[in-house]
Amino acid sequence: TLSECREDLAAIRRIMDVNFYGMAATFSPFIGAMRRAAGGRLVGVASLAGIRGLPGAEAYSASKAAAISYLESLRLELRGSGVRVVTLCPGYIQTPMTALNPFPMPFLIPADQAARRFARVIADGRSYAVVPWQMALVGKLLRLLPNALYDRLFAGVPRKPRGGLPPSG
Repeated sequence: TLSECREDLAAIRRIMDVNFYGMAATFSPFIGAMRRAAGGRLVGVASLAGIRGLPGAEAYSASKAAAISYLESLRLELRGSGVRVVTLCPGYIQTPMTALNPFPMPFLIPADQAARRFARVIADGRSYAVVPWQMALVGKLLRLLPNALYDRLFAGVPRKPRGGLPPSG
């Protein structure tokens, strides 16, 4: 998230470190060996939030957009090597974090259902999937909207609250 506070730059770096650099650092040591073995799968979790920027989620959206582009480039780079690259883009998944969201979450699905769908995507050899499928349509439509209409659509959408997870119990 972004504001005029200096601490926000540190938060942006942390989010990029985890969501983008963490993925790249995890994949990097394996790519050479997987190429030599001519097989394997690299599966990265991005987000529908990486398709277009969302209000109050500047760093998160940017980190997931970076992840989507990285995975797509890696998939093209490894084409024909036997190494498959899979991009998973969850929509809204029911978790303790989404329980904090003060806004509507269309097509919210339980985590176990999302996990089963993503496992099927990987097993079927697909390279990209948005779960649930309805959010794939939403994502495609949002990409087609002109900026002026997109801006109006998201005007007044409440920010996601800052802070940690809700207390367990």
